[in-house]
Amino acid sequence: MTEIHPAGQVIESEFASVAVKLDETGNSVRLRVEDLRTGRVRFLDALELESLVWLADGHLTQLLDPSHERWRG
Repeated sequence: MTEIHPAGQVIESEFASVAVKLDETGNSVRLRVEDLRTGRVRFLDALELESLVWLADGHLTQLLDPSHERWRG
């Protein structure tokens, strides 16, 4: 489900809820990603986004592992 939120376009599932929008206030356009559960914000530039595309599946699986800190209470 997606909806418009003051922080941007909302993308959510049963596991996460984030808002994304383009940020044009810096030297170059970046993607602003906000975790709506915690309020944590990350800005990703073009190189960081391209790196996600090229990330090997095994590395992405490690990032999504529930035993890592993001998932701990």
